[in-house]
Amino acid sequence: MRALLIPFVCAAAAAAPAFANPAPEVEIREWKVPWEQSRPRDPFAESEKSVWFVGQRAGYLARLDVESGEVTKVDLPDRERPHNLIVDEKGIVWYAGNATGVIGRYDPANGEIETIPMPDPAARDPHTLVFDNDGNIWFTVQGGNFVGRLNMETRKVDLVPSKTERSRPYGIKIAPDGAVWVDLFGTNKLAKIDPESLALTEIELPRAETRPRRLEITADGRVWYGDYAGGYLGVYDPASGAFKEWPLPSGATSRPYGMASDASGRIWIFETGVQPNMMVGFDPETEEFFSATPVPSGGGTVRHAHYHQPSGTVWFGADTNTIGRAVVEPKAGAGR
Repeated sequence: MRALLIPFVCAAAAAAPAFANPAPEVEIREWKVPWEQSRPRDPFAESEKSVWFVGQRAGYLARLDVESGEVTKVDLPDRERPHNLIVDEKGIVWYAGNATGVIGRYDPANGEIETIPMPDPAARDPHTLVFDNDGNIWFTVQGGNFVGRLNMETRKVDLVPSKTERSRPYGIKIAPDGAVWVDLFGTNKLAKIDPESLALTEIELPRAETRPRRLEITADGRVWYGDYAGGYLGVYDPASGAFKEWPLPSGATSRPYGMASDASGRIWIFETGVQPNMMVGFDPETEEFFSATPVPSGGGTVRHAHYHQPSGTVWFGADTNTIGRAVVEPKAGAGR
C-alpha cells in the first residue's frame, strides 16, 4: 500500500449553458490523482473524511483522506480493470473485477483480498455494484447480459439473464420496496427484478431512440433515468405507469451520464457531451432545472456519482484524473 499527498483543484469559472433564469452553482472541489491516465472513478464515501475509489485502467483501489489529501493505493494482483466499488458497514471494500469476471473483497484491516468468480463464464464483466436492503450485493454484467446477486454470507451468486439480447445492463439501483431497477443501455428499456422470485420484467420507454445509462430512485418510488442518446432526463412512475421527460439544458448532445439523488429528492446529473462537463440540478417538485456548475477540471467524462447523506455531498470521478466533491446540501464541515 502506497501513500501520497495529492493537490486539489478549486472551482473555476467557465461558460455555462443558457438558462431561462440564472442558475446557481454548487461548490465543487477536486483532488488530483497522482497516477496519470489511470481513470479514477466511482468514488464511495465511507465517511466525510474517507473516500474509496478505483483506478480502472491501472488496476488499483485507493483511499482518499479528505482532510490531509493523502491517498493510499492498493494494487490488485490481477489488475482486473476494476469498474466500481462500494464499502459496507464494517469498512470492507467490494469491487467489480470487470476484466476477470469476479467480485472482489478487500479488507483494509489486514490487506487480504478475496475474489468470488461468476458461476457462468458468460458473465465475464461485472459492472456496477449496489447493496440491497438485506446487505447483499446486486450488480450488472454489461457485455455478458446479466443482472446478478451476491449473497454476502454464503458467497452464492445468482445470475438473472436479460430477456433482450445485447441489452447491456448498466446502471442499477434498489427501490424503497426492495425491487431492483436496471438501465438496459443497449435498448430503450428499463428492467425490474423481484428480489424474491428473481423474475425480470422489462419496461419500454416512450421513445425508441432512448438509451438509458444511469438511474436514480426517489423516496416516492419513481425511477429517474438519463437518456444518453437524446439528452433527456426522464421519470417513470411504477404506480401509474406514466412517463415524463425534460430536455437537458445543454441540449440533444448533452450525453447525461453520472447521476445522484439527494436527501431532498432532487436529481443531480452530469452532462458529459459538453466540455467542461456540467453538473445540473433538477427539482421534481417544480419540474425545473435549478442549478448548473461546470466541473473545474473539465471532467472529460463523469461516469458515476455517489451521494453521501451525512455531509450532503455528491462524489464523482473524472477522466481528467481527479476525484471530485460537490456540496449540494451545505452542512457543517462539508465544504472544508
